[in-house]
Amino acid sequence: MTVLSLIVFLPLLAAVGLVALPRLGDGAARWVWVAVAAVDLALVAAVWLAYEPPGPGRLAFEERVPWIPGVDSSYHVGVDGLSLPLMAMTAVVFLACAVFALRDDDRPRTRAALFLFLQSVSLGLFAAADLILFFLFFDLSIVGMYFVIAGWGHGDRGRSAMKFFLYTFLGSLALLAGFIGLYVAAEPHTFDMVELARQTPLDGSPTAGGLVLAAILLGLAVKTPTVPFHTWLPPAHTDAPAVGSAVLAGVLLKMGTYGFVRIAMPMLPEAWRAWAWVVVVVGVVSVVYGALVALAQTDLKRMIAYTSVNHMGYVVLAVGAAGIVAEGSEQARSVAVTGAVTQMVSHGIVTAALFLMAGVVWDRAGTYDLGSFGGLAGTAPRLATLFAVGTFASLGLPGLSGFIAEFQIFAGSIAVAPVTAVALVGILITAALFLRALQRLFTGPTRGASRGFGDLRAPELWAVAPLLALSLLIGVLPRPLLGVVEPAAEVVVQLVGR
Repeated sequence: MTVLSLIVFLPLLAAVGLVALPRLGDGAARWVWVAVAAVDLALVAAVWLAYEPPGPGRLAFEERVPWIPGVDSSYHVGVDGLSLPLMAMTAVVFLACAVFALRDDDRPRTRAALFLFLQSVSLGLFAAADLILFFLFFDLSIVGMYFVIAGWGHGDRGRSAMKFFLYTFLGSLALLAGFIGLYVAAEPHTFDMVELARQTPLDGSPTAGGLVLAAILLGLAVKTPTVPFHTWLPPAHTDAPAVGSAVLAGVLLKMGTYGFVRIAMPMLPEAWRAWAWVVVVVGVVSVVYGALVALAQTDLKRMIAYTSVNHMGYVVLAVGAAGIVAEGSEQARSVAVTGAVTQMVSHGIVTAALFLMAGVVWDRAGTYDLGSFGGLAGTAPRLATLFAVGTFASLGLPGLSGFIAEFQIFAGSIAVAPVTAVALVGILITAALFLRALQRLFTGPTRGASRGFGDLRAPELWAVAPLLALSLLIGVLPRPLLGVVEPAAEVVVQLVGR
């Protein structure tokens, strides 16, 4: 077993062990989750330190084992500058959730096993280099999150879990149809992602290519989610437990946007160029609509949920702009794709931190209503400080990861398509809604649910603070991340523009 397979399957093996050893106490189960997540992060860090850009049409740490030979599908995994940062972000978010969950006593052994399972399928998806393997992990993530929401959520959790499952499962069926279309068009038939990117089998067939891309875009847009396929997201987040929301927003949403740069763009470049303006429009609408609807919320968690629609809209805008090919535009398009991947990482760590802190608010007060609080900075200064850092990172303040990502997205996109500057209003609206939330929660005299509100405990502090410290590190020293992403972004842009 190579190091990449060990990273993918170590959490799954631990999950099976937790289920198979019922005598293991709840306290031990919590620490097993933390230990396994920490080891997995250490392994990802080792891969990062040993990583060298593999070059066009290749993957680093590659492993291939025959799986379904009749359709040329294999267990094929590997990493490049698109997938490695997302695997690292995934390992960081799951470790933060494991630490945060040390304070909970609601069936901790079962919950730890479920989240370890989710960690395996998430890492497996980002490492997958075969469409069937990608689809397998994609669907298993839906199943895992359904049980997280239904089993550990609150409010109308059953309805929210069902809506999440039906929406995203329907999207996955469209995705599968698109994958089959690529397989049928390839010569020889294959589900291998590297080979399909080399062949681009539907170039020269605009109708068939457009239909296959439409199916893939539909499946990925539901998962992202973009407007108008976003309606499952707010109730799922509102009723999910804090660690569930952190994983859903921090990791699972990235499966959609990652699919754009890993599958749709390199395998269907001609169709992507033809649909580029449609993708840009969807991105702009998602940016502005997500920000406006978030501004109208009085529920803290729904507000953060709608900012995910806004922030994922930036990614969609950037990858759409990368398909607008013009003379001398290659560098600008590469900057946009680099910004898109950086935004996936930044949104993952920052929004996970915000959702964990929203979980603290629920645990202490039993409500997310912004109007029920006031002066919380007086009773919970650590929470106030970290929440302020999280909101500033999310709205793109210079010195934090959100600025690095959004600056690249807009610099690249506006250079290619100046009309995309209209999406800049989304940053302004996002700043307004976060500042308003800070004001209503933390400033003024202490009143309502803020009275007697306990500050962050040790597990909560050690879960949230490292996430925001990482955002600060990326904002101040982005080169280690950008040095990994940029060569892969250039390859994607070359494939789209060929």
